[in-house]
Amino acid sequence: MNAILDFTLTPQRLAVLCMLVGFVVTFAITRVITRRIRAERTAAEEAAASGAPPPAEEDDGKGKVIKDIEIGGVHIHHQVWGMLFMLAAGMLSFAFEFRSPWLQMLAVVFGIGAALVLDEFALFLHLDDVYWSPEGQKSVDAILATILVMTALVLGEGPLGVSLANVDDAPWALAYAIVFNLVLVVITLAKGKIMMAAIGFFVPLVALFGAVRLARVPSWWAGRFYATRPKRLDRAQQRETRRRERIARIRARLAGHPDPPPLAAADEVGSSPSG
Repeated sequence: MNAILDFTLTPQRLAVLCMLVGFVVTFAITRVITRRIRAERTAAEEAAASGAPPPAEEDDGKGKVIKDIEIGGVHIHHQVWGMLFMLAAGMLSFAFEFRSPWLQMLAVVFGIGAALVLDEFALFLHLDDVYWSPEGQKSVDAILATILVMTALVLGEGPLGVSLANVDDAPWALAYAIVFNLVLVVITLAKGKIMMAAIGFFVPLVALFGAVRLARVPSWWAGRFYATRPKRLDRAQQRETRRRERIARIRARLAGHPDPPPLAAADEVGSSPSG
């Protein structure tokens, strides 16, 4: 953590900072656009269900700008454009040795592409269009984890808390520190705290915090060590309930509320008064 106290904005750190800014801004704009498209689609579906005429679309004579993109009748998800941005930035960075400001500009392009791809992370995970379903909220987790890792890199933290500038200083002490932090990361993973383990891979203090705290339920650690300790298991379950409620609120605030499951939606329709 000495990098925070002695911070120097090197060209590499500036590039990561530019990538982080491009990533965050793109994610925010993407969610604003997708939420607007969703609201318009929902209004049209509700009007069709009630027999009312569809809501009039705003027309400024230039055509509708915010809409789903289709090519040949196929809906093009925005992660496709993200892949193209990442490929372009990656290939150019490998083909040429860029210096400032071109290095930072490529970093922005890569950040834009990464945000577009990870905003649909759940689609890759489930191989289905679950963007507005509860499963789609995993994309928000991926976005937040990436933001935190990028922030750690901007601050100069290397993997397992190692700074390349200190590799030649006390190699044995450095090796012990790496092993110790790796053990903490593995324990944090065993306790079901994937995001905290990812951050702890770069910031050892986070890995230590995740390793000493109660495990999540369910997790390998909880199943192995809490089965015969009902009080600790009960505490872990209560904490998990509070955590899920808190995370659900954060996800909804950042990315919008997910659609209710089909069964729940059908129950709501069935219980609504007729006439």
